[in-house]
Amino acid sequence: MTTFLWGTSRLLDQRIIEGERMVRAAGDLLKRHFQGSVEIRQKSAIDLVTSADLAAERLIMGRISNHFPEDSVIAEESGARRGSSAYTWVVDPLDGTTNFAHGMPHFAVSVGLQHEHKIVSGWVFDPMKDELFEAHLGFGARCNRQPIGTKLRFSLAECLCVSGFPYDRRERLDHLLERVKKALMHCRGFRRLGAASLDLAYVAAGRLDIYWEDGLKPWDMAAGWLIAAEAGAQVTRLNGTSFDLYDGQVLAAHPNVLASFVEQVLT
Repeated sequence: MTTFLWGTSRLLDQRIIEGERMVRAAGDLLKRHFQGSVEIRQKSAIDLVTSADLAAERLIMGRISNHFPEDSVIAEESGARRGSSAYTWVVDPLDGTTNFAHGMPHFAVSVGLQHEHKIVSGWVFDPMKDELFEAHLGFGARCNRQPIGTKLRFSLAECLCVSGFPYDRRERLDHLLERVKKALMHCRGFRRLGAASLDLAYVAAGRLDIYWEDGLKPWDMAAGWLIAAEAGAQVTRLNGTSFDLYDGQVLAAHPNVLASFVEQVLT
């Protein structure tokens, strides 16, 4: 349970308290499914959904409906539900479904809270490591209550970078691999971990230095981008221009190296 309020407004504080509760409850559900049996089906040749995704989303949607029935929701599996309030929950019940389906314990619940046109709160919960990353606009970022921040880097040669590949990667393979090739040439190392929300959270925590990807959905980024930004990362489109949650692309890095990465790797 959240033991502090953020001094914003009573309505937002209520949502902050319930936001943490719901991601923890959904994460615990995922962990139980992960350790048991799970039904898997294909949405496309390389896009999966599991019974765990659906169960976690039902849990989150149910809690939002019970506590904040006037709020809107954008969810990966359920689509959009329009409400009458200024708040919208942006929900990915299981980020890293392919990892989950293959028995790899690297996945998360990701929930962002949007007020009008601005993300004001975000939670990314990794139930297997019991790590809750969170941020609230203007109050910094935390992992399990402890403040986190990006690491100062002076050159790309010091940076560990990470990316993901979109579902249409087979049609764009040469272009995507060219970026990876450049990243390997200019950076200390490259990783592909399979959960966008955790990639952003790891940049926020200084475990990774640069993350880029395109072909994303709002629920992939809503929580993670705020956590990264509140931790001191510069978060933009792939060309370095202003970030847009609904544009499908994200680049997050320490401000010292972002421009160099755009110039040397992404162009």
